[in-house]
Amino acid sequence: MTDVARVAVVDDDRAIRWVLERALAQPDLEVECIERADTALERLLADPPDVLVTDIRMPGIDGLDLMARVREAHPELPVIVMTAHSDLDSAVASYQGGAFEYLPKPFDVDEALALVRRAVAHARERRRPVSVPEGLDAEIIGEAPAMQEVFRAIGRLSHSHITVLINGESGTGKERVARALHQHSPRTGKPFIALNMAAIPKDLIESELFGHEKGAFTGATAQRQGRFEQANGGTLFLDEIGDMPAETQTRLLRVLADGEFYRVGGHTPVRVDVRIIAATHQDLERLVEDGRFREDLFHRLNVIRVHLPRLAERREDIPRLANHFLAEAAKELATDVKVLTPEAERHLTRLPWPGNVRQLENACRWLTVMASGREILVEDLPPELRGEGDETTGAGGDWRVAFRDWADRALAAGHTHLLEEAVPDFERILIETALRHTGGRKGEAAELLGWGRNTLTRKLKVLLPALAEGE
Repeated sequence: MTDVARVAVVDDDRAIRWVLERALAQPDLEVECIERADTALERLLADPPDVLVTDIRMPGIDGLDLMARVREAHPELPVIVMTAHSDLDSAVASYQGGAFEYLPKPFDVDEALALVRRAVAHARERRRPVSVPEGLDAEIIGEAPAMQEVFRAIGRLSHSHITVLINGESGTGKERVARALHQHSPRTGKPFIALNMAAIPKDLIESELFGHEKGAFTGATAQRQGRFEQANGGTLFLDEIGDMPAETQTRLLRVLADGEFYRVGGHTPVRVDVRIIAATHQDLERLVEDGRFREDLFHRLNVIRVHLPRLAERREDIPRLANHFLAEAAKELATDVKVLTPEAERHLTRLPWPGNVRQLENACRWLTVMASGREILVEDLPPELRGEGDETTGAGGDWRVAFRDWADRALAAGHTHLLEEAVPDFERILIETALRHTGGRKGEAAELLGWGRNTLTRKLKVLLPALAEGE
């Protein structure tokens, strides 16, 4: 039968050969057990099986040497390495030698059978030609309506030098959108300089932005151009603008107004022509209310605002994004492109993705390194992504448990300022639910929420402006 896969088992332990011979005695598998690696080598080179299962420590040629010689002639052959000496060195040596998987003894018989079946599927999949979907090299991927709005904004701004403020949670791709705005602007071909405010110590921010003169401070052994000068003629992308210190906000406002600045320790004005694109995951209006962000600077930056949706709000884009990131990771790591099974693809689209597109990109890089086969199964996913996703938090679940789980994942994904991220969504959900219960009557909704009417009106203007306009 053409569907029968041949499996070769090489182990000097008679008991292991006996167990595997019976465990693998399946209608779609044909098993051959061999006691010694040196005996098996010639046979395997001449007539390779679909899968090789080999012990490491055997008399004569050991399993790693056997794997190396066979894979040199047949590099597509998946090899499962077994050993009773399950230490780190054995595992690393196995994978470095190109093993499909590492199986420490004693093993579960069902686990061994499932692993062999995966190796068979992997071998058959490798024989099929790989076709990477077209269009995955675009700078931004998005078919969801919210992303189409972003594309439209980029198109409308393509002939403009105007200042843009990008809003969106951490990991939603704000820098990618900023680069697209630059590339589709009259400044394309000029410098695009990106600076993350949250990643620079406060006492170095002004030097980073405006440069410094020689001797301006200890360690300033030479004059240095700042990011504004480096971006002259092009675009300066200021990420996490909400983390900019107050004194730097004042200097930035002056540059935006006058088009010139002084280097730190300098006395000669430097003139620049720079387009500013700023981005933040924070609620700048709230920071202005709290006195942590200058209102006049906010209005200077908030000329055109582009909002990036959370990944959970554009689930239809997840399969294409994942395929794109898997292709990128394979190119970066010089390996074969991994392919999601339909089950894994459906599973990924149901997850909450607190780290947004960045978390998905990191997961795809992890899978490219860690998944054994070319096809990615649900069980190949990182442990934190194997849960059931958003759909498990049903009406009977405790929202506090789900909320705590979200906070854990968000912090693990590198989020900061969690309150500023969570509170607006929390309030927005409560407002929408209260209005639904009152049929849109805002006075009654305010009473249900325990707010005054003016408070609800103010919140609506910030959180749900479309609803506020109806009042």
